[in-house]
Amino acid sequence: MGKRIGLEVSLSAAEAVKMADVDCIAAYPITPQTHIVEHLSELVNNGELDAEFIPVESEHSAMSVCAGIAAVGARAFTCTSSQGLALMNEIVHIVSSMRLPMVMILANRSLSAPISIWNDHTDVMSVRDCGWVQVFANNGQEVFDHVLFGYRVAESEKVMLPVMIHVDGFILTHVIEPVEFWETEQVERYLPEFKPVHALHPDRPVTMGCIAGPPIFSEVKVAQDEALIQSKSEIISAWKELGDIVGRNYKPIEGYKHEDAETLFITQGCFGETVSLAVDALRDEGKSVGLLMDRLWRPFPFEEFRQAVENAKSLIVIDRAISYGGQGGPLALDLRSALYKEKNEPIITNFICGLASRDVTIDDFKNIYNRSMEKIKVNPREEDFEYYGVRGK
Repeated sequence: MGKRIGLEVSLSAAEAVKMADVDCIAAYPITPQTHIVEHLSELVNNGELDAEFIPVESEHSAMSVCAGIAAVGARAFTCTSSQGLALMNEIVHIVSSMRLPMVMILANRSLSAPISIWNDHTDVMSVRDCGWVQVFANNGQEVFDHVLFGYRVAESEKVMLPVMIHVDGFILTHVIEPVEFWETEQVERYLPEFKPVHALHPDRPVTMGCIAGPPIFSEVKVAQDEALIQSKSEIISAWKELGDIVGRNYKPIEGYKHEDAETLFITQGCFGETVSLAVDALRDEGKSVGLLMDRLWRPFPFEEFRQAVENAKSLIVIDRAISYGGQGGPLALDLRSALYKEKNEPIITNFICGLASRDVTIDDFKNIYNRSMEKIKVNPREEDFEYYGVRGK
C-alpha cells in the first residue's frame, strides 16, 4: 500500500502525472486548473521530474505542442478549463482524429458569457463529441488513479486515443483530501513504457493529418467512431487491472443503494457524493431511492445503464449544463436515447442545477426528489425538465 497524504487535489493530480513519467508538459494558466501545472513546473525545475515543461502562449498552442509530442512517440500531458478549452478546440478534434494518445485534465468551469470562473459542466459538454475517451472523477483519489489509468488506456495498441479526465473546478480541484499514492512498483506493473504504433521519424516517413476529400472522409470518421466504441473493452480491462494492483475498483457507472430502489438519482462528477447523503436521509424517511453515478462519459455506457435501471420506476437526472433548445440537459437527453423502446422504461425527470457553482444542498436534493414525485403524479409520461433554484421559475 502506498503512502496516504492529505493534499490539495490539484497537487495530487500533478504528483500522479509525475509518477506516469511524462516526457513533456505544455500548458497555459487558466483558473481553476493552474495549480496543477504550477506544481508540475516546480517538480521539473527541482529535478524531481525529468520532463520538458513548455510554457506556451495560449491553450491552442498547448494542445498543438502535445500533438507534436505524441506524434513523435513521447508521453504528453496538458490541462485546461472553460475558455481555454474553447481556444484549443480546433486541435482537440485533430488529436483524436489523428489517434494521438495523451492525457488532459479538464478542470470544469462555466463558459462565458457572462464571465464566471466557477464550476459547472458547460465546458465538458462543448466537447462531448470530440472523439476523446472521457471520464468523470468524484473525488481526489479518483483523480489520482485516473491519471495513470488515462495513460494505460490511451497508449494501448487497441485504443490509441486521447483521454480527458473531468474534475470539478474549485469544488474538487482546490480542496484538500486524503489521497493514497501508488508505490513505484505498482506504477511499473500497471503502466508499461509507451510504444507508439506509428511515430514521426526521419528514417521512417509517415503522413499524419493529410487532406482527405469526399471519397474517403466519411470512411475515416466512421473508423474513428468505431475505434472509440471498441475502446470500451480496454477501458474496463484497465479498471480491472487497476483494482487488482491497488485494490480500488472502478466501473462505467457506480451505484449506491440502487439495487432495490424504485427511484434513482443519476449524476456526474462530485455531486454524487452529496446526493448519496440525500439518499441516506430519504431512506430514513422510508423512501425507495438510490443513486447511479456516471463515470464513463464517452464511449457512453448504454448497456450498463439499461441493466442498472431495469427495476427502477423513475429516474431523476441531475445535469449541470444546458443543451440550449434541446429541452433538457445533455445527460438526460443521452439517457432518454439509451432507454428509448426499452420494456418498462422508467419515467425520466430532469433537473438542471448547480450552474456556476450555485449551491445545491442535501435538502435541495430531497426537495428535487419530492418535486419529481409530484411531476410524475400529474403527468407521468411528459418529457419534463426543470431549472432548479432559478429565480422566477
